[in-house]
Amino acid sequence: MLNKYARAFFTRVLTPFAAFLIRRGVSPDTVTLLGTAGVVAGALVFYPRGEFFWGTVVITLFVFSDLVDGNMARQLGRSSRWGAFLDSTLDRVADGAIFGGFALWYAGNGNDNVLCAVSIFCLASGQVVSYTKARGESIGLPVAVNGLVERAERLVVSLVAAGFAGMHTFGVPGIQYLLPVALWIVAVGSLVTLIQRVVTVRRESAEAEAAEAAASKSENASQGSEATS
Repeated sequence: MLNKYARAFFTRVLTPFAAFLIRRGVSPDTVTLLGTAGVVAGALVFYPRGEFFWGTVVITLFVFSDLVDGNMARQLGRSSRWGAFLDSTLDRVADGAIFGGFALWYAGNGNDNVLCAVSIFCLASGQVVSYTKARGESIGLPVAVNGLVERAERLVVSLVAAGFAGMHTFGVPGIQYLLPVALWIVAVGSLVTLIQRVVTVRRESAEAEAAEAAASKSENASQGSEATS
């Protein structure tokens, strides 16, 4: 849902900014690299210290680079395999930094081994969810399923919860519990999504192999008929 509607909305909003960067001679790859560096810095500098509000503010400022660089590439007509590869790879780096920052907090001053483990699971499952689709497509399957929780949902749920949880330092009572709840939601949602994709790949693989077997049988029957005649 977020990929379908929110991405389209923010793409329209950010188009003038993307055009401005193009006029200034900035390349899409530069935006991708700077955006990822900003997200990583915000996550690994602020989150391990429990400064969730300011960390989220910094991350949010840079996370939209994921939309800006693609918008710039389209305006320039330079969409390329390299750009898509770089963008996808650095997305995984940014996601790892965010959930790694949560894990570092709970392993340290957050003093909660269970939530540290949940954060690590969110980090790992997010990477595996992305890998299942990429791997399925690499062996020629469509992987025609998105799943319950994709990258956009993981980021929105986690960052919104972290930002609000950080307002606890400003005296807002009880709001710090939003982040643990969000991490559990992301963990369960990612597990469901992983299962959905694995099941889909298994079904598509079986269908593809059955189609190939049927085609091979038909071809052999045709060849046999020709030999008999």
